[in-house]
Amino acid sequence: MTGSLRPADQFHIGIVAEDFDATKKQLSEHFGFDWSEDMGGPVDVRLADGETAVDFRCAYARSSGAGTRLEIVRKVPGTFWEPTRGSGIHHLGYWSDDVAADAAALERQGYVTEATRKGSDGALFFAFLRSAGETGFRVELVSRAAQPAMERAWAR
Repeated sequence: MTGSLRPADQFHIGIVAEDFDATKKQLSEHFGFDWSEDMGGPVDVRLADGETAVDFRCAYARSSGAGTRLEIVRKVPGTFWEPTRGSGIHHLGYWSDDVAADAAALERQGYVTEATRKGSDGALFFAFLRSAGETGFRVELVSRAAQPAMERAWAR
C-alpha cells in the first residue's frame, strides 16, 4: 500500500452486536474481558446517501494483552453498523496521522468510503472504508489526535 498505515497502527477489532449489553456480558463471562465505560452518543456522519445523525455507542476491552483491543459497537439500524454473519468481525481499526490521505490511498486501491466524520478542526476525524472485492474487508481510520483521550477512557 502506498499509504502510511502500518501493522503497528492497528489498534482494535470491531464487532457490531445485535444485543450490546448481552455481548459484553458473554465476552466477560466466557473470556474474562473487562470493559471501559460505554462511549458515544449522537454523531453527525456522512454516509453514502448523505449527511445523517446516528446514535453511535461502543465499549472497548480495557486490555487484550496483545496491544489490539476488542470494540463492541451497538447496532445502528438502517446503516452499515449492523451485525455481520460469519465471524462477526465488522472492521479493523487503525490510527491515522492523516485520515483523508489514508482514505484516498485506500480508495485508489478499490476501497469504497462508507462513512466519514469531520473533527472540530474540519479535518476528517474518522472514515470507514470497505474493499470492493469478494472479501468486503472493512477498515476504520481514526485520527491519531484521538489516541490520548481514548487511552484515558480505556483506563477508567
